[in-house]
Amino acid sequence: MMGGQIPIIVLKEGTQRETGREATKNNIAAARAIAEAVKSTLGPKGMDKMLVDSLGDITITNDGATILKEVDVQHPAAKMIIEVAKSQDSEVGDGTTSVVVLAGELLKHAEELLDQNVHPTIITHGYTIAAQKAVEMLPSLGIEIKDDDEEVLKEVAVTALTSKNVGGVREHLAEIAVKAVKAIVDEVDGRKVADVDLIKVEKKVGGAIGDTELIDGIVLDKEKVHPRMPTLIKEAKIALINSALEIKKPEISAKIQITDPSQMQMFLEEEEKELKRKVDKIIEAGANVVFCQKGIDDMAQHFLAKAGIYAVRRVKKSDMEKLAKATGAKIVNNLDDLSAEDLGYAEKVEEVKIGEDHMTFVRGCRNPKSVSILIRGGTEHAISEVERALHDALKVVGVAIEDGVVVPGGGAPEIELSLRLREYAPSVGGREQLAIEAFAKALEGIPRALAENAGLDAIDILIELKAAHEKGQRSAGVDVINGRIADMRELKVIEPLRVKKNAIQSATEVANMVLRIDDVIAARPMKEEKGKGGGGPGMGGMPPGMM
Repeated sequence: MMGGQIPIIVLKEGTQRETGREATKNNIAAARAIAEAVKSTLGPKGMDKMLVDSLGDITITNDGATILKEVDVQHPAAKMIIEVAKSQDSEVGDGTTSVVVLAGELLKHAEELLDQNVHPTIITHGYTIAAQKAVEMLPSLGIEIKDDDEEVLKEVAVTALTSKNVGGVREHLAEIAVKAVKAIVDEVDGRKVADVDLIKVEKKVGGAIGDTELIDGIVLDKEKVHPRMPTLIKEAKIALINSALEIKKPEISAKIQITDPSQMQMFLEEEEKELKRKVDKIIEAGANVVFCQKGIDDMAQHFLAKAGIYAVRRVKKSDMEKLAKATGAKIVNNLDDLSAEDLGYAEKVEEVKIGEDHMTFVRGCRNPKSVSILIRGGTEHAISEVERALHDALKVVGVAIEDGVVVPGGGAPEIELSLRLREYAPSVGGREQLAIEAFAKALEGIPRALAENAGLDAIDILIELKAAHEKGQRSAGVDVINGRIADMRELKVIEPLRVKKNAIQSATEVANMVLRIDDVIAARPMKEEKGKGGGGPGMGGMPPGMM
């Protein structure tokens, strides 16, 4: 109470509040902690992280986005950094670790300015100017490529795969990624579009990673519905049906009263006739392979097997759409509408036993606009890491084809932009100049992290890099394999322009957002349910988190 006034309670009891410089510092510390956690995974010599979830499932990876998705983070500022990694992953597939490291560096240098009493608004304004200028300068470092230049696209894929834990099959996976993306590229309004979601990825434990293959069609983790159906169909005419090959139950509850045994027989015969009519409709259209999104009755299975038709039931909607894109078939909702024009084509449809399971392969499609990759590997963990690596490779190849511009990797663009921003900063003047110079310093964090992770002297490497770029060697970057400075174009280390552009924009946005927060009001967390946490009876008195 001050001067006899009655205190006004605005916030609920138990609410925590941090304001001013303390709030900003705490947010910066949390965001930087996340950046430091993934920093050691950057580059070809980056380390892996083993993540164990609450159920005890293990993930071993050095993919930034995967690490941050799996980590259970409480601090709101740290969650913002994780969001930026997720958006980078969904937008361009690669550069997730880079974007987080860059955001961490921006906040680190912003903290130094805050200690010099530079206002957060001035820092964020300077960072915005620097980011815009960097994005403007980036295309001048780019190398134009053509979408039919398979060699360069393969180099882009290999660069994305180099930092991944995929053994000695990088070239093989890069080749698969390029062929898969080239198959699904489409032209919309005169520009190339590569929707990598049209590439179906299936995983099966067994064999080696080198047995991973590209299928010029679709592979389904399904088997034929009846053992008497043929295992192989050549010159397949494929029907895609989105209705059940069984007798529909009425939507309202209905009763049928049968007073005579002969009526029961008639009822069953009528059901059989209806199913036979449905199968005859498929035979009439000329189909010898049926993919059904819903169920297929036992009697219908019998008639289909008798007619020598290969049938698969309960196919996912997304797989039906991919089958339509691959085979040229139309998805039919009503069997009565099925005609020969609706059928798709594949050279062969076969059931193949892989490991313990049977899978259906649709191969040899004419000009398929959807293809499949079957990943093999010795363990579930190895296969999952290959899947994550392939996701990145497919995305970067798609982005490179769409934009037609790539830039050297190995920290070369970051150093070039850093030097150019230092030259540009005095022209802005004022306190913003300090923020632009801090931005330039932050960009150096990428090559520094690459050098540190390779066990090199980061200071020496940065000095050499700057000297090379000042002499006009714009493609000079960190050769982490040989521990020196080298021309990244000669080493074939290249990345899509969009990966760098997106990383700079996203890192700047999240850093600015964290810097602009000067008040954190956190509601009291809800009480945990009684007995929750593992210390209750029957748990052996284990402390929470030990289960």
